[in-house]
Amino acid sequence: MDFPTHQSWTQAEVEALFALPFPDLMFRAQTVHREHFDPNAVQIATLLSIKTGGCPEDCGYCSQSAHHPTGLAASKLMPLDAVLAQAQAAKQAGASRFCMGAAWRSPKDRDIDAVCAMVEGVRALGLETCVTLGMLEAEQARRLKAAGLDYYNHNLDTSPEYYGSVITTRTYQDRLDTLAHVRDAGIHVCCGGIVGLGETVADRASLIATLASLPRPPESVPINALVRVEGTRLARSEPIDALDFVRVVAAARITMPQSFVRLSAGRESMTDEAQALCFLAGANSIFHGAKLLTTPNADQGKDRALLDRLGMAAWS
Repeated sequence: MDFPTHQSWTQAEVEALFALPFPDLMFRAQTVHREHFDPNAVQIATLLSIKTGGCPEDCGYCSQSAHHPTGLAASKLMPLDAVLAQAQAAKQAGASRFCMGAAWRSPKDRDIDAVCAMVEGVRALGLETCVTLGMLEAEQARRLKAAGLDYYNHNLDTSPEYYGSVITTRTYQDRLDTLAHVRDAGIHVCCGGIVGLGETVADRASLIATLASLPRPPESVPINALVRVEGTRLARSEPIDALDFVRVVAAARITMPQSFVRLSAGRESMTDEAQALCFLAGANSIFHGAKLLTTPNADQGKDRALLDRLGMAAWS
């Protein structure tokens, strides 16, 4: 099959990428990666939960959903000084991007006021900023842009076809509408998905094709492996095979050649060899820190040791 060189990809074309012999897929992904990025550099980001738990959404994977008996206590929005202290610590640990997540279905205007102050403060420290706050209205996106927000994260999670099996409290179109508001406001888009939700290979291909065929592909594409949390609806899902996960990373790199492909949730259970293959497949961003919102993350010391062993370094 001839693969497109433009941004519009079909599900069948992505499935054909998945079907390539593994060495051919890796060679293609690494070739594309080298055309657009330093193959030996990885962007380090830190993710902080600024408002935890009590979310009214029923996302089947999420420990913060009020629908799931995970034992997670809901908290109020963190005060500004505490957030800035965490951002300063992240910068000292080598992060260049600081991401803040709040467990809301959608923020209220007073919430936007508080988050805008956080964005301004984090930017003053010399860090890129990213927030994930749930669904946004157009005016809220414009206010975040005026505060200097660099990225807004709003994942599609899975394919349009499988989405209803994972989430019922908001629609796929709701997510696409938020992405449109973010893009129209001039904010960079951070948007990816989760694998290991019980989806098929066709669903994974559909997710990647959907992301790559947005009016403009996301500048940042997080690829998450499901972290199975007791009490959530998907806690008994089968883990994704490591090589299948690498194939998803490679497909994201090939179809979205100028995007940062972020190796996100699930790294704490990956071997060093699996992570090395992900970097070879074109992943060039990771999260530092003990937690990703509420779930465990890979150890920072192990991350530094692995990058050293691979002869790789933090993006500068």
